[in-house]
Amino acid sequence: MSLKDRLEVWLGDITQLAVDAIVNAANTSLLGGGGVDGAIHRAAGPELLGECRTIGGCPTGEARLTKGYRLPARYVIHTVGPVYRGRPEDSRLLSGCYLNSLTVAMNHGIRTLAFPAISCGVYGYPIADASKIAVDVCATFMQTHDVPEKVIFTLFSAADFDIYTRYLSNRSG
Repeated sequence: MSLKDRLEVWLGDITQLAVDAIVNAANTSLLGGGGVDGAIHRAAGPELLGECRTIGGCPTGEARLTKGYRLPARYVIHTVGPVYRGRPEDSRLLSGCYLNSLTVAMNHGIRTLAFPAISCGVYGYPIADASKIAVDVCATFMQTHDVPEKVIFTLFSAADFDIYTRYLSNRSG
């Protein structure tokens, strides 16, 4: 399967995707918040919060795995993106979110994985810059690993969907 077949952009609600795992753009406490984080916690039910309480948080750039509970996805990979301040470490930390999530997925045999636009909501990361990091890190990882077999970049707005779609088609075209 070519890399082009393994990377996909989808417009919609990540909590509705029937994939092996979805990635949660979490905060360091892992105890829920706004945006995608809040939506995932609401859709998964209170059991997700219960499991997250046992983890003890997650540093920025790292990733942790939980069950998906009431979600169609079997698992949730929680990663904490950087609050954007225009510093060089912002891109390094955001790259770490994608790389560490992919590594967790590979280590747990997760074949289909959906990412939101990590750090692009209230954390303020510019979507155009973040989309390049997301696509480039995933493409590089998938060139040398068979798992995950498919990564779906899930966007909630048509404007963000267009930015990802354009970058992905320019990169693979």
